[in-house]
Amino acid sequence: GVVFGDIGTSPLYALKETFGGQHPMAVEPATVLGVVSLMFWTIMALVTLKYVAIIMRADNRGEGGSLALLALVSDITKNSKATYYVTILGLFAAALFYGDSMITPAISVLSAIEGLDVVAPQLKHYVLPITIVVLCGLFWIQRSGTETIGTLFGPIMCLWFVVLAVLGIMNILHAPGVLAALSPVYGVELVVHRPWQSFLALGAIFLAVTGGEALYADMGHFGRFPIRLAWFSLVLPALVLNYCGQAALLLHDPTTITNPFFLLAPDWALIPMVALATAATVIASQAVISGAFSVARQAVQLGYLPRMVITHTSSSEEGQIYVPFTNLTLFIGVIGSVLVFQSSSHLAAAYGIAVSGTMIISTILICFVAVQVWQWSLWLALPLLGTLLAIDSLFFASNVVKIGQGGWFALAIAIASFTTLMTWKRGRELVRKQLIAKSVPLDSVIKSLVPHTTRARGTAVFMTATTKGVPAALLHNLKHNQTVHERTVLATVTTADIPYVADNDRITLTDLGSGFYRLIIRYGFMESPDMPAALALCKDHGLEFDLMKTSFFLSRETIVPSLYPGMARWRELFFAYMALNATTATKFFNIPTERVVELGT
Repeated sequence: GVVFGDIGTSPLYALKETFGGQHPMAVEPATVLGVVSLMFWTIMALVTLKYVAIIMRADNRGEGGSLALLALVSDITKNSKATYYVTILGLFAAALFYGDSMITPAISVLSAIEGLDVVAPQLKHYVLPITIVVLCGLFWIQRSGTETIGTLFGPIMCLWFVVLAVLGIMNILHAPGVLAALSPVYGVELVVHRPWQSFLALGAIFLAVTGGEALYADMGHFGRFPIRLAWFSLVLPALVLNYCGQAALLLHDPTTITNPFFLLAPDWALIPMVALATAATVIASQAVISGAFSVARQAVQLGYLPRMVITHTSSSEEGQIYVPFTNLTLFIGVIGSVLVFQSSSHLAAAYGIAVSGTMIISTILICFVAVQVWQWSLWLALPLLGTLLAIDSLFFASNVVKIGQGGWFALAIAIASFTTLMTWKRGRELVRKQLIAKSVPLDSVIKSLVPHTTRARGTAVFMTATTKGVPAALLHNLKHNQTVHERTVLATVTTADIPYVADNDRITLTDLGSGFYRLIIRYGFMESPDMPAALALCKDHGLEFDLMKTSFFLSRETIVPSLYPGMARWRELFFAYMALNATTATKFFNIPTERVVELGT
């Protein structure tokens, strides 16, 4: 359900938009067979070959997705000029995903509820209100987690794909000649005879592969083999049979273009089909929302977003999390897009550009992995990956045509997200430089001040973002209280370019003398920091902590724009606003609240 929900609900609108959308093609035998041929070979090239066969090999310690691939490629290109451009591409792919995650729930649920119009045209006025109610309920249950209802995802989606296949076969039997569309000849003939129409149609044909990137993104949760097995044994055959069934229906009765998916079913099955389609689209939406939560946590851990509240909603599954801020922004975006676009046809124009952009970036990044890690020869890498990149670019170009018809929405969300990610990363770098420039060497403090300073009983842990110099909170404590604790630990939390860090590699503890210790704690980008758990690991390194006798000193930073070269003033103000509203370090690092002392900087 999580992996295939998005691509599995594409039959609801993909073929309908090709023949009845913004750039409709005439419903004729040649065009119907040509479009289905292009659709089939697009699925084979972009999903089966690119994602299932190639990109899913590029796992980062088992994890997939834009930021996992970015971390992997960043490690490959470390200390080279390519690092900056790779980072830009990876972050823009993550930003495009946010645009996609606001449109997917809207178009999926709306297209399912529009089946009511087929059941009874007088129900058309209820489509929008029911869609909003379903989406409100979907976002409301996020705080409770999906562990309970998640057990239904698999059976419902299996039933969904079986029904897709059965409906397809029922209609293919009336026009078995439609299976000839699986030959690339019909697609090539359509492109040759109607080049401009075919180019415009690619924007709608591309809707058949939206959700294909989820196969790679969700690899960390389910593994490479189960995803490949499910794709070849159930999902791919069901999708192909359903698209061929819709084509057979159109050849038999061109007027069914109003909603060919629901008209595949007999009249008595329409209401159950609307219910099943709604359930399937809710699951598809849930998959995208969960993916957005996962990307948000990775971005926070990798330093591209400020600290945010991240709640674990399952006692057994590490990946099931809830991010309130992300949930709220997605909810506003999804409901807003439903109210602005009003129908799945209008939303379809906004949909493809984000996904096609993400696919281009994935292909570019995988080139680094293929050549540097897999050691592919350029004779193999350039023709194969170059061809895939050309196909991606062609689909992106066909979707660019739709910017004025709705594509602007996804691009606006992506640009806003990208600006946020880059502003926070750059701002943190500038702040870190300021802190290092103003810091005092630790050796001089230990040698000159500590011998003449009163030592308080107990342990003090000073949280610091850098391993250089004395933390600002320690200097303020010396200034105001003229005291240093018997044991003073300077703790820095870092994020590795891998999803998870083993406990035996979690900490590095260095004795600096005079009761001072340097503690470096490492987490993977899929993990949530936990200071008490990390301190417990220090026992094996000869330093034991009693939390009731340990005080945590944090620096509360107040950020103000400066005249020094850095960022544009509006970006500095935006960064300061984000810093002001970031989750407190106490909550983010799971530090006992009653043991915390904050000092301003």
